[in-house]
Amino acid sequence: MKINLPNIGAKLSWNISDLQTLVPSFQGEFKSITLHVKQLDILKTFAGVSSGTKDTESLAILAFLYLYLSICGQLRRLPSLEIVVWSQLPTGAGLGSSAAYSVSLVAALLTASEKISYPAQDNIETARWTQNELTLVNGWAFQGEKVIHGNPSGVDNAVGTWGGALRYQAGQITPIERVPMLQILLTNTRVPRSTKTLVAGVKDKLLKYPNIMEPVLSSINAISEECQRVLQAAVDGLSKEHYSVLEELIDINQHHLNVIGVGHPSLDRLCQVTASHGLHSKLTGAGGGGCAITLLQPDIQPTVVDAAKQQLSDCGYQCWETSIGAPGVSLQSSSSLPEEVTRSLNTA
Repeated sequence: MKINLPNIGAKLSWNISDLQTLVPSFQGEFKSITLHVKQLDILKTFAGVSSGTKDTESLAILAFLYLYLSICGQLRRLPSLEIVVWSQLPTGAGLGSSAAYSVSLVAALLTASEKISYPAQDNIETARWTQNELTLVNGWAFQGEKVIHGNPSGVDNAVGTWGGALRYQAGQITPIERVPMLQILLTNTRVPRSTKTLVAGVKDKLLKYPNIMEPVLSSINAISEECQRVLQAAVDGLSKEHYSVLEELIDINQHHLNVIGVGHPSLDRLCQVTASHGLHSKLTGAGGGGCAITLLQPDIQPTVVDAAKQQLSDCGYQCWETSIGAPGVSLQSSSSLPEEVTRSLNTA
């Protein structure tokens, strides 16, 4: 059994016979889509991972072993597989790379073990599973996220599974229908941050200044609702007016996020740079550094985007042009993969 994770420099192999001895701990009373502490302790001992580790490689390996043994352990004998996972997403940047990893692994393992169908057909480059099958993928991917993060919200794995746009409120995740795809510039400030520390800081401010903070948080919620209304109203595509509203909401939201304490000088600098090119940006994820998104209107001149990207790169930031609202997990033929991906997988 081999797994290769070239992005983080992890390449490991195990004897199937050794892995088979662990299978009983993933059957019987534990035969369900629920991570048990006992299982995680067994895997840490097996993989030589210390308790409380935050190491990316160790957590990725633990998540793989858990998903492999939980899903494939129901077969008569564990299959011998060679798995290569390559990602365009940087790790630890708040972009959901761990969820994408878990979702992809689960979809592959469930398909290989015939728990879900093999949806690919001749002459079709990209295929997706049924809604019921995607629900199973999402459930297992959430457990993989638990291995890595402990107590995740479930948003990232849901987005990775279903794609499109989702509304998250009070623990409830609801798909938003008919959302148009938006072109964005995604920028990584490369400034590390702790989600736990930032969330604790917001909570402290809320307890200290409830009459000030509660209206700000209510306003942030209202911004989300207005954004959802605009996106769902644009059935035939976003107009110039729609984009203007979204840009205003982005600016207001970014100011509010600074007020509640999750901003950072690197993000302020990013917003200043993009604003000098007539663009509108806000932080994404936990804030405190990390990443930001910049909305790009369809008719924007490429020279404007290139100039903004160059200036952001000069600040030491990393930029990508991408989109939001894309489909979720899918099975792709090798011929449909970008050359960069094919080259990376072949050399991994």
